[in-house]
Amino acid sequence: MTGDISAIIASTEEQMKKAITHLEAELIKIRAGKANPQMLDSIVVDYYGSPMPINQVANISILDARTMTIQPWEKNMLQPIERAIIAANIGVTPQNDGAIIRISMPPLTEERRKELVKKCQAEGEHSKVATRNIRRDAIENIKRLQKSGLSEDAAKDAETSVQQVTDKYISQIEKHLVTKEKEIMAV
Repeated sequence: MTGDISAIIASTEEQMKKAITHLEAELIKIRAGKANPQMLDSIVVDYYGSPMPINQVANISILDARTMTIQPWEKNMLQPIERAIIAANIGVTPQNDGAIIRISMPPLTEERRKELVKKCQAEGEHSKVATRNIRRDAIENIKRLQKSGLSEDAAKDAETSVQQVTDKYISQIEKHLVTKEKEIMAV
């Protein structure tokens, strides 16, 4: 029975780590006024009939804090990359000079910054809900073990352990949100 409890807690912690990793990936996509190549990760380009991520058809580099360049490996990919960026509606306008595409990050308005903070808070709330659902599933598994013969004290101790793991990951989510909010609101 003790092995089952430790397996449930280990599985719970692993799933919560995945929720944090997902939150980090989502927060990276929310731009904070700085050029970041990962904001293009979700954009796909039509590469001879096949959808491909931009980073697989071009070299993406950062010139300075507000400028990103995209240099396709094939010159005829300039137009499809430019169209894909415009279609993605990520709040930037690509500038094609015939050899590379430049993306200048416009400074964020106060209103836009507040919208981005709200978006971050929503992502954080999704992660918290996922974490709580993982906790609920773990506690249900512990209660099933209790019906199978696990002592009440051991079940209560296991539930306390699950709650401690949950609190740890909820506080990590909060830290990520505070950091991202400071990054967005910095002028």
